[in-house]
Amino acid sequence: MQLYNKLSEKERAALIEEAGEDRLTLSFYAYAKIGNPKLFRNYLFLAWDKMNVLGRIYVAHEGINAQLSVPAKKFEVFKEFLDSIYFLENVRLNIAIEHDLKSFLKLKVKVRDKIVADGLNDETFDVRNKGVHVDALRFNELIEDPKTILVDMRNHYESEIGHFIGAITPDVDTFRDSLDIIEEDLKSHKEDKNLVMYCTGGIRCEKASAYYKHKGFKNVFQLEGGIIEYARQVENLKLENKFLGKNFVFDHRRSERISEDVIANCHQCGKPCDTHVNCANEACHLLFIQCEECRQQMDECCSVECKEINALPYEEQKALRKGIPNSNKIFKKGRSEVLKYKQ
Repeated sequence: MQLYNKLSEKERAALIEEAGEDRLTLSFYAYAKIGNPKLFRNYLFLAWDKMNVLGRIYVAHEGINAQLSVPAKKFEVFKEFLDSIYFLENVRLNIAIEHDLKSFLKLKVKVRDKIVADGLNDETFDVRNKGVHVDALRFNELIEDPKTILVDMRNHYESEIGHFIGAITPDVDTFRDSLDIIEEDLKSHKEDKNLVMYCTGGIRCEKASAYYKHKGFKNVFQLEGGIIEYARQVENLKLENKFLGKNFVFDHRRSERISEDVIANCHQCGKPCDTHVNCANEACHLLFIQCEECRQQMDECCSVECKEINALPYEEQKALRKGIPNSNKIFKKGRSEVLKYKQ
């Protein structure tokens, strides 16, 4: 029974190019009680590997979170497979605004403690007791209401390149960091304000909406389908777009443009820019914003030190990395003293 990828990302990319067939980038999630996540993980891998589905999927006792690349011609078969699973029947599929044949190059289905890490250890908290889902039209109406507090449930590097007008954007590195901060800041408004939240596709603010209801907030709402579905509804229904900039996404594309506004700056020179890159030095791999001019000048690196290391022969680079724990800048995402213009 094959439960692993036979091809490397490079080999898979070559096959995709050779095939020249359309692929759809999409995501979905569902909170549900899964008794044996490992067994469910194996079941998904075997089925999706046969369909040539690629992506990053997390399975836990609390549900599933999936970002995928699906061959367009097999979409109906893929949808029928999802519908055959009782808690995934008619699940919302967030289809990407911009597609990329290489958004994912491997199929990774992993078992996790939770599909959204929250740092909570409260058995009385029920993630299924969620807030009110609202569509783009109702969302626009709510955020115009002076009784509404709008909160971005994403991390700092996501909201930096794009967010809704008037939103509170916590300067946090992880979802778990934001929960207590927001509760503390808004605790005096548990009954007199509408707490409206949004995230990329809905999974984080769905858990957050249940959490804040659990903490006593009376009027809790979330943008159904997140920014991805909002952008689609705005386009289809010709609504006013209240989102500025890009929506950060967790695949090789890194972002989708929702409006023409560029609200961020290059972290190296300060020019208007909203393009995220990873430092070319494999020992660093820092995620940061870099304009085209700095990309050329710095050879796609975040610092002079990384540029010098990246210019060394591969074996020398490998030797420098030997014995150094892989906990340097990889998870810092825009947090580094070498980034002079980080907002």
